Amino acid sequence: MRYVKSNFKLLFLILIVFLMGFCAKNFFFHSKQLVTPRAVIADDGEKVPRESLKVAQELSDAFSYIAEKAAPAVVYIETEKVVTAPMNLAPFDFFGDEFFKRFFAPPKYRERGAGSGFIISPDGYIVTNNHVVQGAQKITVKLVDGRVFKAKVVGRDPFSDVALIKIDAHNLPTLPLGDSDLLRIGEWVIAIGNPFGLTHTVTVGVISAKGRSGIGISDIEDFIQTDAAINPGNSGGPLLNLKGQVIGMNTAIFTRSGGYMGIGFAIPINIVKTVVEQLKTKGKVERGFLGVYIQDLTPAIARELGLNITEGALITEIIPHSPAAKAGLKVKDVIIAYNNKKVKSASELKTYILLTKPGSVITLTVIRNGKVKKIKVKIESPRKAFFVARGVIKELRKFLDEIGIRVEDITPELARRLGLRSTRGVIITEVIPETPADYAGLTPGLIIDEVNKKPVKNLRDFYIALKPSLKTKRVFLGIRTRHGRYYLTLSLD
Repeated sequence: MRYVKSNFKLLFLILIVFLMGFCAKNFFFHSKQLVTPRAVIADDGEKVPRESLKVAQELSDAFSYIAEKAAPAVVYIETEKVVTAPMNLAPFDFFGDEFFKRFFAPPKYRERGAGSGFIISPDGYIVTNNHVVQGAQKITVKLVDGRVFKAKVVGRDPFSDVALIKIDAHNLPTLPLGDSDLLRIGEWVIAIGNPFGLTHTVTVGVISAKGRSGIGISDIEDFIQTDAAINPGNSGGPLLNLKGQVIGMNTAIFTRSGGYMGIGFAIPINIVKTVVEQLKTKGKVERGFLGVYIQDLTPAIARELGLNITEGALITEIIPHSPAAKAGLKVKDVIIAYNNKKVKSASELKTYILLTKPGSVITLTVIRNGKVKKIKVKIESPRKAFFVARGVIKELRKFLDEIGIRVEDITPELARRLGLRSTRGVIITEVIPETPADYAGLTPGLIIDEVNKKPVKNLRDFYIALKPSLKTKRVFLGIRTRHGRYYLTLSLD
């Protein structure tokens, strides 16, 4: 009996130990599940995998880290200038402007603007858009730490819409510059700027497209398109990748309302670096000049030329004595590559040329009569090319006097005074009595934006397009007025 009781006690102890072990196992198992769940229950009852949350949290942490590190090098820019308000002289036009200038002082007021910029060197060099500081008489830069500095313009480049300014400061935080050629569509990007004066606003998006052109923002168009929110005041601010490198400078938006609509444009940082290098050393940018008129190669034109390609730049005219003429380029040549870089459009070729330093020898790949040729061209400066043609300027001016008009460039100040939206073209400043222009009804103040079927943006374009008229003794003009456009021909015959 004692033996039986002993065995019973032993069995009872074994059972107790087994039950304790079983409970402990279940307790630790459930505790582990509570501490490290494989899924989280969302509000709608769906399970969110922990791995997805981890990736999302890491991405969020990256955005926060980059914004925190970059913010000190992003600046708020305020500009100020005194402008003369336009006067409505309509009831008194017969007195002329000189009467009012002599007896009445036109009202003046201070015009203020704002934008963004980013510091690229510890000694105070700051990059921004040209349109942010153009015409400014006073530039103020505010840092994120509250310090305020007066800035001066080192150089501006209207062609690329890039400007370099400087403040008198040292040991400033800077942003590293990346390589915009490595960008991929769909890549995450971060925009930092000062929209509507709300300093250091951070927005996030992706690269929507690359190589956008034909937008009409500037002469050099090779824009990065992004859906990161960009609004007025963001101009000049950085567009960053997830490494914290600047890969673009925010410059414009596509909008019908004046605000953000999901399409913003940034200048690739590789273009900015090329321009800033010259602005810093020379205060200006020396542009390349090839000497051709070009247009996009469309599928319809390609078929007419017997080509199997649909992209490229078609040469429509060669300017005499230009680098293109010296190199042997011909009308109807199709340029498909520039220094082995593919040329998709006329705008892309124009960008390559304008970013090439004068004196550089480049290689063009062209298709001529169905055969591929490589042609070396020494790029010159537009100014030098213009001086080559300057010997005929006296003849052109004499021809204009006989036709009966005198023209000048449209300055920004003149455009504001006349209420013009654009400075493209030339303005008629004088019409000589009893000349073809007088008989045709032309008057001072009219804008000429096309000459001999060539669009003209300035006086230089005007003279180049006018040159064939020395032989034909007539000129075909496109006239722009406040009420629309029209064409007319003036002839000496």
